[in-house]
Amino acid sequence: MFVVKLVLKNALRHKLRTILTILGIAIAVAAFGFIRTIVTAWSAGVEASAENRMITRHAVSFIFTLPYSYRDQIAGIQGVEEVSYANWFGGNYKDASDWKNFFPRVAVDPDTYFSLYPEYIVPADQLEAFKRERNSCIVGAKLAREQGFKLGDVIPIEGDIFPGKWEFTVRGIYEGKDKTADETQMFFHWNYLNERIKELQPGREGQIGWYVLKVSNATDMTRVARAVDGLYENSRARTKTETEKEFQQSFVSMSSSIITSLKAASYLIIGIILLVLANTIVMAARERMREYAVLKTIGFKKSHIIGLIGGESMMIAIIGGAIGLALTFPAAGALAAAFPTFFPIVNVEPMTIVFASAIALLAGIVAALFPASRAVRMKIADGLRSLG
Repeated sequence: MFVVKLVLKNALRHKLRTILTILGIAIAVAAFGFIRTIVTAWSAGVEASAENRMITRHAVSFIFTLPYSYRDQIAGIQGVEEVSYANWFGGNYKDASDWKNFFPRVAVDPDTYFSLYPEYIVPADQLEAFKRERNSCIVGAKLAREQGFKLGDVIPIEGDIFPGKWEFTVRGIYEGKDKTADETQMFFHWNYLNERIKELQPGREGQIGWYVLKVSNATDMTRVARAVDGLYENSRARTKTETEKEFQQSFVSMSSSIITSLKAASYLIIGIILLVLANTIVMAARERMREYAVLKTIGFKKSHIIGLIGGESMMIAIIGGAIGLALTFPAAGALAAAFPTFFPIVNVEPMTIVFASAIALLAGIVAALFPASRAVRMKIADGLRSLG
């Protein structure tokens, strides 16, 4: 208990230096947690992928389409329990230069799509209303809150991939089954898109962006992928079938250099935390060498000296780390608010909290090693001659 009191007195001896060190550590820990949160938010879709879903897309690139006629052929493959399909629509809502007006707009099969995505929960009456009306749509709860959409509202979209002026009536609002579900999307009828395209751009109709397959047994995925792709190996629209996780990962890998840079920055911050804390503890220990010599003279053991130096280092690290972690949550909330659809799932993961806490504690230990070792090995006579 006496050593604890000395630790507190030592830490408060130079209040400004201690406060600045704590703030430095807090900012570094908050930056580490924020960067790690960005990385996890970037790959949130990968982690949320279902184990029994597969995606069939064009073998060359996602931007190329597949014929609608593939649907029944894929459904006939052994192990495929259900098939749905979708098209990326694009388009612009209001001011396209504002990120807050961007959200995924996807044409889907209204009869099967939500069956394959049970994580999107739509009230039964709203789903039926959506199925009955050709130009209706279903939007996510988060998107509805951000844009102020309500049931019955009309959403005007200026087409780009599919030119023209489009209007969709909100007939449903879905909620995510848990926090990993994306609530920022808008879904509408593929048939409505196909009919309009047939009128406006004959020859582009009857095309699908990708197929979604529900596989009865996850162990059959490799066989199902080979069977699907084998059907169209010699066709002009060859396919690539992969697990949903692999499909999502392919999008994340496009930004691999950015993610790698962010990870490198997070590791660099660890070094900054260590340097900030080590500098303070080394300075404090050097100033107190004469005091440590006196303590040794009156009977203090080596463990007491180590406790004084290590305790001060750990206390500063723990306080700074705790403040930094507390700042991480509002920072993540600000990111989610600024880019609600670009980062639809932003959560400070438990592992981020564990890593940040461990880094702060490790910094406290490492920063105290050299000054504690020096103080313990110091001869009493040398310490008494020290000018501090």
